[in-house]
Amino acid sequence: MIPESFVQELLARVDVADVVGRYVQLKKGGANLLGLCPFHNEKSPSFTVSPTKQFYHCFGCGAHGSAITFLMEQTGASFPEAVRSLAAGVGMTVPEAPRSPQAREASRRRKEEVSRHQLALESAQRFYLQSLKGAPAAIQYLKGRGLSGEVAARFGLGWSGHDRRGLATVFNNYEDPLLVEAGLVVETEDGRRYDRFRERVMFPIRNARGHLIGFGGRVIGKGEPKYLNSPETPIFSKGQELYGLWEGRDAIRREGHVLVVEGYMDVVGLAQQGIENAVATLGTATTEQHIQKLLRVADKIVFSFDGDGAGRRAAWRALQACLPLLRDDISLRFLFLPSNHDPDSFVREFGSQVFRETVVTAPALSRFMLDELAQRHNLNEAEGRAACVHEARPLLMQLPRETTLRLQIEREFARQVKLTPEELAAHLEAAEQTAREAEQLRHEAQLSRSAVQGAHTAGSRRSGAGRESERDNRSLPESYSDDTHHFEPAVDSYPSEPPGFMDDMGAGSDTPGSYAPGFSPSVPRASRRVKTGAARTRAVTPMAKRLLRLLLAHPELVDALGDQQLETLARGPHLIMVRALIELIVSSGARHAGALLQAAEPESELALVLRSISTDILTQTDLPEPMAEWNDAMHKVEVDVIRAEQSELIAAGLPDTASRERYQLLTRRLTKLAGS
Repeated sequence: MIPESFVQELLARVDVADVVGRYVQLKKGGANLLGLCPFHNEKSPSFTVSPTKQFYHCFGCGAHGSAITFLMEQTGASFPEAVRSLAAGVGMTVPEAPRSPQAREASRRRKEEVSRHQLALESAQRFYLQSLKGAPAAIQYLKGRGLSGEVAARFGLGWSGHDRRGLATVFNNYEDPLLVEAGLVVETEDGRRYDRFRERVMFPIRNARGHLIGFGGRVIGKGEPKYLNSPETPIFSKGQELYGLWEGRDAIRREGHVLVVEGYMDVVGLAQQGIENAVATLGTATTEQHIQKLLRVADKIVFSFDGDGAGRRAAWRALQACLPLLRDDISLRFLFLPSNHDPDSFVREFGSQVFRETVVTAPALSRFMLDELAQRHNLNEAEGRAACVHEARPLLMQLPRETTLRLQIEREFARQVKLTPEELAAHLEAAEQTAREAEQLRHEAQLSRSAVQGAHTAGSRRSGAGRESERDNRSLPESYSDDTHHFEPAVDSYPSEPPGFMDDMGAGSDTPGSYAPGFSPSVPRASRRVKTGAARTRAVTPMAKRLLRLLLAHPELVDALGDQQLETLARGPHLIMVRALIELIVSSGARHAGALLQAAEPESELALVLRSISTDILTQTDLPEPMAEWNDAMHKVEVDVIRAEQSELIAAGLPDTASRERYQLLTRRLTKLAGS
């Protein structure tokens, strides 16, 4: 890790105007410098650089940050790479924060593994490029698809050759296990080896930083499958990577949107026609990871699918992946071409301008979703409308509650199925509550018996007469008192949560933008009794559940909580259960899962949640580094909290100096997190 003090010193020495000026033509505009934003397509300058405050801001797309942030966004460099580049320019040497020997060794092994894989892939790529020069059939195929040599070279297209062991001429040791691990060679059960790719046009796949991580191969003759990808490897995951993202990064920023198509040839063919902002998934359905990666480079995504049944099914799966990630400040659209065309053939027949016009008029996600639902049911009869509501319900429930878009979609859908918005909202709320209760009952039925038994066993061991010396010292410190087993919060003494806590339903803290110094010894709402017969608990997000598991298995983690993590926990939405468990650990002194189960008020929401996850704790193997797991989870939580606050500040228009300074502070923190 790079120390924060060094980062601040570097930013003090580096002039953001000089850094930005290498890529953007800047002109004087009052106290600031003005230019055309490099991150989106614009004709009049809305991109400003402040030499006095040392940050840039675009009033068009919201891009904002320091010199480090700019270099990362502009070049695709990682945080450490950007820092080292800037430091070299001002004659500074980057220090490295001390790490444990185990961490250093793990990092060294990981870098070595990545390097070995990438070197092997680059060697294979040179072979494929050379092979293409002597493959007239492959060259003729590419020419037949309308590709020039320039475009083929830009995307690094190659040829695998016909030889089953062609790579044996590249690698001295064809039996090296690395070749199998990297996906270049296949090994049969009887130990024989052969090249994975044969008689295929080769498409190198690069990550967002331009590093070669895998290949796709397209057969040009008869053979199946038509397209073959590298397998999953330590550096390649099809569900996370996108073909053409590296090659199209500049065009995406220039055009202001990214076009998602179905195949390699669509990406390359569109680039040949001057449409260079296209990417493709790698033979898999669109995933949330794909959407998240795309939203980091553009706030507008257009999915282009064939108009046949398969294309519409692929679009529907993409829509479902998008729903949990929707925001009011992004645009997602779905373009359906005639069934006899893919994007490449459409552009070649009608031209790039017609295609661009078609992209602009593509239906929005909401329109596609509502129209698709309407087509599947007979909305002229009550039964059809009821069935439509039934199908739409899980989709609507995935939409983020805090967005205006969800409200708009719900209103349109309600009108479509002849319900009032209030009736639909009540129906969805009831469905969400039923789902929560069903999940709770299911967990209770499966887990309560083993949880109670585990807690009873732990308590019996500790309270046995004359057996103090036989306590499990690994779980309980010597200072542990048996009285803590009977801890019961004085609920009536604490009518409200301590300052700085955020309500789990999304309300902000009493002091927005500030951090609570820590947790006061009071009892959060999650510890209060649940009314008899109302087995209702707050929804626990996957991240909150991860933190709860860690704390329940390792209560000692609370002893290492610093101010930064306490701040994040106090401000993070949906973390009330986590805060409640921390309060319980601190107040009770319990350092064992069984003791915590006994310390929690039996009918409280917290107790119900802890019992529901206790079996996971009892059956899981010990984590090798629980603190590392905790820090990783908290890192993700803090990033989400910061981005949410930044979005709120931008939505408000950064109206005053305090808002702008707050935004800059958050940006610096986000930059630091990106490098850790």
